[in-house]
Amino acid sequence: MTGRPTFTVLNGPNLNLLGKREPALYGTATLADVEALCARVADELGYDLDFRQSNHEGDLIDFVHEVRETTSGFVVNAGAYTHTSAALHDALVTVAAPIIEVHLTNVHAREPFRHHSYVTPVAQAVIAGCGASGYEFAIRRLASLDINREIHRVHR
Repeated sequence: MTGRPTFTVLNGPNLNLLGKREPALYGTATLADVEALCARVADELGYDLDFRQSNHEGDLIDFVHEVRETTSGFVVNAGAYTHTSAALHDALVTVAAPIIEVHLTNVHAREPFRHHSYVTPVAQAVIAGCGASGYEFAIRRLASLDINREIHRVHR
């Protein structure tokens, strides 16, 4: 890390299989490709990146606890935990920085159980159906929110 502000990208279960698991649905970009995209965009905007993935709910919660007071923003693709984890929701509530929820697919056009999200109530925005580009959109939005916060603080 360079001492610059940091954005955290949190990825849930099965996202480690991107590019291999149902590429017709999730695309051919691997999680390493997504990380490289996020790192490039974050760097371009003057941020460091903390990119994480776990298939374990407790690990994701521990990651949130670890950076909840230091991150400048969260991008969260909780995978299936989006639809099942009140515990992850409760951890995300403790984050002061903006949270952007990301889904590679349009979850609202999929199975009914995917229509409910425990992340949405704590997110400033939801990006769905844009593939890996959704991560880039999320990081750019976080940067604009962070800039707006700084401008607001200066004018108070």
